[in-house]
Amino acid sequence: MAASPDTPTPTSVRVLKNVDVIALAVALLLFLVAGFPLAGWLTGAGAWAVQRGINELAVRKATTAEDVRARVGYLAGSMILRGWVVAGIIVAVGIGDSDAGLAAAVLFLAVFTLQLTMTMAMRPFEMAPPSRPKAKP
Repeated sequence: MAASPDTPTPTSVRVLKNVDVIALAVALLLFLVAGFPLAGWLTGAGAWAVQRGINELAVRKATTAEDVRARVGYLAGSMILRGWVVAGIIVAVGIGDSDAGLAAAVLFLAVFTLQLTMTMAMRPFEMAPPSRPKAKP
């Protein structure tokens, strides 16, 4: 059952949509206990934070854009940019230390998969965004 526009998004939904932060903390413990390269965790977590920041900026810009083409442009452009930025970060670290690069790539993909799954699962329970008045021709 979807939340009505009058009710705020439930706290549990907001927590589950941000499960990536919890996953990164658990991964840090795993890296420390298992002896995986900390450079891999720093790289994977850093790449995740950078791409998430780019996404938040793009979503904010798209939300305030009046033109539908601008909204789509911000979101599509951010998807392409985020992929290239993350790939560049992980490859750059992997060239210097292949173990750290591999650990970063695996961590990033695991957190990405978890975040994507939770975002899709929680979508029906989010509060509907306020409707915008239609632009006059």
